[in-house]
Amino acid sequence: MSLKNTVDRWGGVSQCLHWTIAALILLIGLVGLVMGELPRSPKYFWVYTAHKSLGLAVLALVVVRIGWRVYAGAPRPVPGTPRWQALLAAATHGAIYLLILAIPMSGWMLDSASGLRPLRWFGLVEVPKLVAPDEALAANAHGAHEWLFWLLMALVVAHAGAALYHHFIQRDQTLARMLPRGWIAVPPKQDSR
Repeated sequence: MSLKNTVDRWGGVSQCLHWTIAALILLIGLVGLVMGELPRSPKYFWVYTAHKSLGLAVLALVVVRIGWRVYAGAPRPVPGTPRWQALLAAATHGAIYLLILAIPMSGWMLDSASGLRPLRWFGLVEVPKLVAPDEALAANAHGAHEWLFWLLMALVVAHAGAALYHHFIQRDQTLARMLPRGWIAVPPKQDSR
């Protein structure tokens, strides 16, 4: 497996970053949806700290992913992809990257503006506060954090739907090239006679 992207497929580094970030976002999102309902106990604070620490890890990983993409490039669209689909895919990818940057930043802003005790990233390193405590800013950051999450989820559903459409309807390599070789076979095209 090539670590670097080629003109035809994503390399191992891009694949690893893509699926790691996707899995972490799914985990963080699920935790974020239920953590407000948890009883106030030591576990409650542990869950919040884990949510924030994982969010900052995603922020770091997406910066690495963007840097790697700049360095390693991206595969060309699959042959036969209409120009409008390639442009829509590029816009969707760009929006997803922006949201994956903005969501943890809004969470960090919320944590900073809320005036809570200092966050220790996975209990190891104290995370600096971005701003002084500010109740109005904390409320705005909280609203933005939630709204951006739901926008990301809508784009992720569209992104996954497009990959499945290409795999099962178009029967092309779009999905297969983001997975290690041999993990998934492209279904053969039906004879239209």
